[in-house]
Amino acid sequence: MAKRDYYEVLGVARGASADEIKKAYRQKAKALHPDSNKDNPEAETQFKEAGEAYDVLKDAEKKAAYDRFGHAAFEGGMGGGGNGRRPGPGGQGQGDFASAFSDVFDDLFGDFMGARGGGGRQRAARGSDLRYNMRVTLEDAFKGLQKTINVPTSVQCNACDGSGAEGGAEPTTCPTCSGMGKVRAQQGFFTVERTCPTCSGMGQIVQNPCKSCGGQGRVEKDRALSVNIPAGVETGTRIRLSGEGEAGMRGGPPGDLYIFIEVAKHSLFDREESNLYCKVPVSMITAAIGGDIEVPTIDGGRSKVKIPAGSQSGRQMRLRGKGMPALRGGGAGDMFIEMAVETPVNLTSKQKELLREFEALSEDNNPESKSFFRSVKSFWDSMKG
Repeated sequence: MAKRDYYEVLGVARGASADEIKKAYRQKAKALHPDSNKDNPEAETQFKEAGEAYDVLKDAEKKAAYDRFGHAAFEGGMGGGGNGRRPGPGGQGQGDFASAFSDVFDDLFGDFMGARGGGGRQRAARGSDLRYNMRVTLEDAFKGLQKTINVPTSVQCNACDGSGAEGGAEPTTCPTCSGMGKVRAQQGFFTVERTCPTCSGMGQIVQNPCKSCGGQGRVEKDRALSVNIPAGVETGTRIRLSGEGEAGMRGGPPGDLYIFIEVAKHSLFDREESNLYCKVPVSMITAAIGGDIEVPTIDGGRSKVKIPAGSQSGRQMRLRGKGMPALRGGGAGDMFIEMAVETPVNLTSKQKELLREFEALSEDNNPESKSFFRSVKSFWDSMKG
């Protein structure tokens, strides 16, 4: 069976550019791959045919020979890449086909594998990010504060200026990967890339490591940092300090420092976002006849609150603007006072006597009790019936 024209196989014109040929082959390879066409017995043959066509047309010399002589240019030992390998099916060497597919594999997945831009080499590894947990009081969260913290981290080695080499000498190109940082292995149709074991992906090696840092370009050290904690922070707030993390390997950029805030529980106030809640005990007498009480506020001040007569436990009153400031501006929250009516204890005989007299005169002063016991009596009567 006569071979099809390579340009026809890829679906491009004879004057197509190298980019157009590569793009056409990418589309063919994806559409005809055997793994995606298990129900099409001809897919594998067409897949190999496309690979054969691309292997010729991607190479300027082979393409020129094909344009002049057609398929005859590669028959009878002519051309064929000059590698001495016996052609596989369709007159193409298995190594040539793998090479053709490898080029497209690099094009499809090179960004993911790190094959583009600098050959995938990690020229200078960025330092790791650090986390620091900071516990602050509610008062500090209300006002904001500036605090100095000590962070154990890695800093650039002064002895070698971060190069990792004794005396600050420049590292040399890794002989195993030729500075690529990765090594390749052929596995069938695919080219698999792995991090170079000699240079750990750096692409360079240090011939004479610095004695101070052992070739790392950085040393362990505690750093004192001044941190500004803004007013309004709450548990879970994260503060990022750019460039204050670990130093990079061999002069690489430093990582960042992330400070995670935890606001400690307060003895008087409970917090819900920007609002504060304070439970205040109120005497039975004040709750009954009304009166004024003083309550604390988070700024250290006092606010006078008027208790209406007949107030019950659980009643809330709002003090506007007396809560926590909003972290990103926009005013402050409110403070809610929750009343807890306190029953007197340790009564004297005289006090008990007076309360009994008061109770005898209070039949119409406890409407909720009266209503409840009326409902209880009705319930019991219905059960008897």
